Amino acid sequence: MGLRTVEQYKASLRDGRVVYFRGDRVEDVTKHPVIGVAVNHAAIDYEIAHQPEHRALAVYEDPRTGQEYSRYFKIPANAEDLQKRSELIETSTRLGGTLVVLIKEIGTDCLFALDVIAKAMEEKFGTGYLPRVRAIHEHCRNNDLAMAVAQTDVKGDRSRGPSEQAHPDYYVRVVDRKPGGIVVRGAKVHTSVTPNANELFVIPTRNLTEADTDYAVAFCIPLNTPGLKQIASPYGSGHTSAFTHPISSRHKMMETLTIFDDVFVPKERVFMDGEWQFAGPLARTFVEFHRFTAISYKLPLLDLLVGSALLVAEQNGIERAGHVREKLTWLISYAETVRMLTKMAAIHCTIEDGVAIPNTAAVNIAKLHFASNYHQALMHLQDLTGGLLVTGPGEEDLKNPETGKYINHYLGGAGVSGEQRLRTINLISDLTTGEFGGYQAALAIHAEGSLEAEKLTILREYDRERAKSYARWMAGE
Repeated sequence: MGLRTVEQYKASLRDGRVVYFRGDRVEDVTKHPVIGVAVNHAAIDYEIAHQPEHRALAVYEDPRTGQEYSRYFKIPANAEDLQKRSELIETSTRLGGTLVVLIKEIGTDCLFALDVIAKAMEEKFGTGYLPRVRAIHEHCRNNDLAMAVAQTDVKGDRSRGPSEQAHPDYYVRVVDRKPGGIVVRGAKVHTSVTPNANELFVIPTRNLTEADTDYAVAFCIPLNTPGLKQIASPYGSGHTSAFTHPISSRHKMMETLTIFDDVFVPKERVFMDGEWQFAGPLARTFVEFHRFTAISYKLPLLDLLVGSALLVAEQNGIERAGHVREKLTWLISYAETVRMLTKMAAIHCTIEDGVAIPNTAAVNIAKLHFASNYHQALMHLQDLTGGLLVTGPGEEDLKNPETGKYINHYLGGAGVSGEQRLRTINLISDLTTGEFGGYQAALAIHAEGSLEAEKLTILREYDRERAKSYARWMAGE
């Protein structure tokens, strides 16, 4: 198949999967009023592969087969491959109204990490996982499948490890081993795009000990596998007005609590089973690829923050004020710093067994810089906009001839009508004050790893001995 159409993608989701939304079983995710929006949003990745203006970026040709596939499935071999991948992620996110698509991005992040770690396990234990990883990679690539990744366990008491919990199912674990495969039980949380993906990859979330052997498990299953159940988050759903909610009414990404109720996984789809020594390395390797994805998909969001600030400052007639220029400069510097660090992460990648891994330090510094400054950026944008963010009239008032004439008369700005100004304000409100804004603010802190995880990685990666040696030399020690 190689490249699917949007229609083929949507048809593949009508497979009897078990998804619940607000307590009700969803019969067809493509027709659901909320999840259907997420399906249409994810379809961007399938649309751009067939659009002449994006095809060269979205598609690559495999020199071995001469077949064309989605670029997401191309294992990065060098800095150029990583830069192309970043550009594709940024482009699809920009087309998605600043909301990341992730229907192939996160899954291929996981495939690349599995390839690296399967090689290491093969060398140490002779596991035989590598051929399975490469077979599932080809299966997903050749059929142009949408993929989700379940990594974060529900964790229970976070001061305790998996095997120390009050009950054993706070982390996904193997409960039975059969000649043809394994049976797993437990739950994962924060699993993005799960209701509208085809395959689900499951990997560990942390370092494990020998006592946690049953929790050292990685595998891939179709989303309609018996025993797999999804409880979709309703957060941020239900907005229909493109005037009041210009982003969140048209774009959506679903998150789920994903339940593994004694799910059978065939042997050929198991990529780790008991190798607890490699649980942490797999989790970290995935995160490094995924944080590179993250800093790539944040770029359109940062551009929108800057563009909205410039636009509202102009419409409010304040763009020449000193404090406004200072805020605009800060926002531009914030956005461009993340962009430059993203490029550096690709340029200074490391090559491991033919796989280009984004520079760990640059990726984590970029992600930390983005996350730790995001709320400051929201404050600057809200300050420039004014109180109409939360006190302005609604779309119905604008459409009513009796009230609309007053809105256009009194709420106009520098060279714009009241309606134009309200559209800008509503965009910024959707971006900073509503459920979509709250979603993005929480995502900045928690997605792709915590702030503390990024700080620890930066501290670990930096060559401290080199720096101390130089300081000793300068001190004459």
